[in-house]
Amino acid sequence: MTDTTRRAVMLGAGGAGMAAVLTACSGYGDPAADSASVAAAPASSAPAAGSTPDSGAAGSGALTKTADIPEGGGKVFKDQKVVVTQPAAGQFKAFTSVCPHQGCDVATVSGGTINCPCHGSKFKIADGSVVNGPANKPLAEKTIKVEGDSITLG
Repeated sequence: MTDTTRRAVMLGAGGAGMAAVLTACSGYGDPAADSASVAAAPASSAPAAGSTPDSGAAGSGALTKTADIPEGGGKVFKDQKVVVTQPAAGQFKAFTSVCPHQGCDVATVSGGTINCPCHGSKFKIADGSVVNGPANKPLAEKTIKVEGDSITLG
């Protein structure tokens, strides 16, 4: 039998720890796939009159209702990889929800910014531009249609 030295045990434990760290850091997504699927076109805007707070999204492919997007805020739709904002009353914008820094999904919209939890990047709700890095590129704008009280992806 071979004697196990303290040095061999420490090297083995260090190697296993490094493998775990590298595995955890590699799961941020594929930013290249995001840039290929994003259409940079201006968002539409329409007044939010006549909407009801509890009406939910319409069944004909609507993403959400205008009443579900707070003025001066927004909402992240993870499954569709989009964030919809309302920077001013009746003005709706949409951006990719994938942070250009390392491909994390943004998580919240508050205080006039779209916020990425991974490294603290923040983007303006009005145009997706960077407010706080480390991201150095804006969120790509997505096309939406606002018809009546429904918002659909364009």
